[in-house]
Amino acid sequence: MRFTYGVALAALVFAAGCGRQEKAEGLQLSQALTQKQGDFNSANAKEAALVENARAVCAAITTHGTGRGTELAQNAGLVNSLAGSAVEVSTHLSQVRQAISDLSLSQEYTQGIRAALNTELTRRQRFLQDVRSLLEQSATDFLAFQKQKDFKGETIPDGITKLDAVLQSYKAPPDTVGSTLAELKTKYGL
Repeated sequence: MRFTYGVALAALVFAAGCGRQEKAEGLQLSQALTQKQGDFNSANAKEAALVENARAVCAAITTHGTGRGTELAQNAGLVNSLAGSAVEVSTHLSQVRQAISDLSLSQEYTQGIRAALNTELTRRQRFLQDVRSLLEQSATDFLAFQKQKDFKGETIPDGITKLDAVLQSYKAPPDTVGSTLAELKTKYGL
């Protein structure tokens, strides 16, 4: 009887100790996400603006052509500017990713949350990398068209056509940081 009671008590103490570790890690993760929530929200807003502007550029070029002469240089500058915006958004997402990756998490639940966040952030960064690459390719094409004396402005760069297809399938990202913070607050009473 004493042995059974002692084993049960030891198991209860052990289980309570494990719960404390998980809650401490949940708090640590929550604090890191709270600190980076501004970067994440900024990235979301800038990504939405980037996609909206890139869609407008694709539509204008597809409808009206690439232009000629100085218009080609202006288009190259515009798509290069959009490519820079893609890099900026990706940098914000990278800062969020780095903040959660730097945490020392040993509990399965908090590791799972971190892995899910990292997967989502990586997916978005890949999308932004594709957008940046297609924009830069288009800028190079615009400048090459400008050097052609007989260019009539009707050819659409391949990058614009591909970018248009990528942007058509784009869906705004969910607020994964906000929903994760809400989940952590609910689970641990933070």
